[in-house]
Amino acid sequence: MTRTLYKLAAHLAALMPFAYYLAGAYWQWLGADPQEQILHGMGIWSFYFLLLSLAITPLRRWLGWHGLIHYRRMLGLYFAFYLLLHILVYLWLYLGWRWGEFGSELVKRPYLTLGIAAALLTLPLVATSTQWAQRKLKRRWKQLHKSVYLIVLLAWVHYFWQVKSDLNEPLLYLMIVFALLGYRFWTKFHQKAAGLNKKSPL
Repeated sequence: MTRTLYKLAAHLAALMPFAYYLAGAYWQWLGADPQEQILHGMGIWSFYFLLLSLAITPLRRWLGWHGLIHYRRMLGLYFAFYLLLHILVYLWLYLGWRWGEFGSELVKRPYLTLGIAAALLTLPLVATSTQWAQRKLKRRWKQLHKSVYLIVLLAWVHYFWQVKSDLNEPLLYLMIVFALLGYRFWTKFHQKAAGLNKKSPL
């Protein structure tokens, strides 16, 4: 029962940014350029949820909160949800669903190409996010979901490429990305080293 309440609270918290921008668009409190605010908001919250999903494993091990693992898939799906909204806002408010211009925009703005590449890599992760898919794919499931490391790098470059002045925020995010990925590679290296030590003769 407690876990159910925690999950409900987590879902409500995850939907708050969506509710904020939806209300802001309706009551017009998003400033002089609401399109830009909504586009940026959906994109940055997508990135936040991606980082949070990657942070679950180290936090679980450092803090001993093993129940955090039950929130990793949820955070990953909210990353995909806000990413989808980010793309739809761009197609609707910026292109007006003029698909013919989409190809030329990808050529003119390479950061869009990186963003679309990240979105395409996300699709198979969403499609295989169920426990059934995890059981069915077995080891291949882990290999497939390692593409999230490439996704987070593409997402960061997509964001960084658009920043024109203050680089403090994107550089902070880069440090977080390197810390999360570095932890995984460090852990993997030590696991392999421990395995070799066990196999080596006395």
